[in-house]
Amino acid sequence: MTAARERAAGHRRRFDLRFQAYFDALPERLDTPAPSRFTPRCLELLRDLSLRGGKRLRVALLYEAARLVTIDPVPGLAEAALSIELLQTHGLVHDDIIDDAPLRRGGPSTYYAYRREFPAADRTALGLAVLAGDLAAFLSMRVLLEADVPAELRQAMLEVQLDAGAETVAGQIVDLERDLRRIPDEEFLHTVCEYKSTRYSVLAPLRLGLLAAGEELTGHDARLRRYAIPVGIGGQLRDDYLDLFGDEDSTGKSTGADLRAGRRSYAVTALLAAADEEQRAVVESALGDPHCPAETVERVRELARRLGVDRKLRADMRRCAETAAAEAGTWHPHWREEAVAFFTGLPLANVVRR
Repeated sequence: MTAARERAAGHRRRFDLRFQAYFDALPERLDTPAPSRFTPRCLELLRDLSLRGGKRLRVALLYEAARLVTIDPVPGLAEAALSIELLQTHGLVHDDIIDDAPLRRGGPSTYYAYRREFPAADRTALGLAVLAGDLAAFLSMRVLLEADVPAELRQAMLEVQLDAGAETVAGQIVDLERDLRRIPDEEFLHTVCEYKSTRYSVLAPLRLGLLAAGEELTGHDARLRRYAIPVGIGGQLRDDYLDLFGDEDSTGKSTGADLRAGRRSYAVTALLAAADEEQRAVVESALGDPHCPAETVERVRELARRLGVDRKLRADMRRCAETAAAEAGTWHPHWREEAVAFFTGLPLANVVRR
């Protein structure tokens, strides 16, 4: 597990330097209106959010997917990594608008940065935040067109990212639908997770890495999905766990954000299912209240601990990790041993990391 985390950390360090260089060059490469003051500020906020942390797990999955096939340098991977993380920036900006979230990665969300700058012009702040997210999405696709690879491969990679982007938007729609159900069932929660997160965070990087390395996806897509789905669910379980039981200084986000936003996350749904009517009323009183005080969040957290929700989520995370690791263990006949070992160790490493 340690080896997988170290490899992932190395990918992150190298990518962060590349991402910084991309944003350094972007103002000169992007044709924007010369008299505009708002456009440079938009690029500045996108840069700030993009470079302000993040695990870069998608980048590690991308590079290690290519290493399943070869250890030689693979053209197009750098552009694919940029595309993946720019699409992530797009998602974060829009997520924080939808959730009315003030914090992201230890700093202000793009939406709240604009709200501070335009305190008397709410529509301007909202419009600029939406457009910033849109710009990140278009840049995500544009960067793939700059990859020095055959046109057929460029087209295939672009199709992967366009599909991932569209499916993620569909996931956002279903995510809002989920929150109108009193206690969503597990199948619905898994569906939300797959579309909103798994397909672009896990499956797309795996596909892009293999494509860039010259691998035909048709014979491997089913096994990629069998790996991606438990990895995606495990990652979402961990995020939901940290939202309720984590520490704000460590996560960079407000603890209890799901409660205040009224999100029926894995953690909140497990709590509602375990609670009796009186306890459920306590949780429901906090759900969707943006001004819910910290004392109420703490009361809900302690209730969740008494009902064993924290233990249930940790057990579910481990079960997902073990399922993904077992699937990766079947890859030995198909791909390089070293990279298969990375995919086998990564899910459990993510469960135990803090």
